[in-house]
Amino acid sequence: MKTLFGVCSIALALGSLQVLAHGDDPRHPGDDDTFGKPGDPTKVSRTIAVDMSDAMRFSPSNVRVKKGETVRFVVKNSGRLKHEMVLGTAKELREHAELMKKFPEMEHEDPNQLSLDPGKSGELVWQFTRPGTFEFACLQPGHFDAGMRGKIAVQ
Repeated sequence: MKTLFGVCSIALALGSLQVLAHGDDPRHPGDDDTFGKPGDPTKVSRTIAVDMSDAMRFSPSNVRVKKGETVRFVVKNSGRLKHEMVLGTAKELREHAELMKKFPEMEHEDPNQLSLDPGKSGELVWQFTRPGTFEFACLQPGHFDAGMRGKIAVQ
């Protein structure tokens, strides 16, 4: 009985850490109330190729989409370093970049993020639900500060 209680206590404590990882804000980057949501791959209206390089740049670095549009980003890491593409608001990305400096080995598995090893490619499907200017960035330590960012204008 003591063993079962101990296992349950540990599981509860670990589950609580997950909640605390996002602070008091119940929203997560990419929640629908910020700028969009994961897109349905069968409802993609456009595909945009994005290259990430060791020059700490995205190409293209500016993208225009329509409100409600579902976009497939086909992302390639043409560099020799690990890079990532993370969609979010300027504030979310800035805060996350600071967190990555403290925890550089943090792995991302949220639907608004794609991490790629050198030479690899991947896809990110996103539906933009609100008009405004949003951003994408590489949050690997030092990359954001070096200017590895882009803008998404949603009209």
